Amino acid sequence: MKYCIFAFDRKMVIRFEKDYLKEMYFLGKTTDKKYRFQPQVIRKYIRVIDILDSVSRQEDLFRFNALHYERLKGDKNGLESVRINDQYRIEFRTTVDENLLVICNIIELSNHYKG
Repeated sequence: MKYCIFAFDRKMVIRFEKDYLKEMYFLGKTTDKKYRFQPQVIRKYIRVIDILDSVSRQEDLFRFNALHYERLKGDKNGLESVRINDQYRIEFRTTVDENLLVICNIIELSNHYKG
């Protein structure tokens, strides 16, 4: 697995598990034709990643009602998610390292209704 790390002098550290997630954030598009999203979905994805970066711990996400932050259950137990829109969500996992940094590992941009 490839990881990309960036931090903007805050406690939350964002990692992208897949290259297409990193490309969408930094370039606004992806080179992998398998992952094509509408421009408004990509813009919202970038905004939500910026929100994730702006908080110091995952509980702060409850303040943003539109994100519908939740801890997932069932076969996705251990993952958390926030909504991009009614159709898409970002799935991620947070951990705390020995320096009390909250590490947010972005796992997937998924179609909420396809599972």
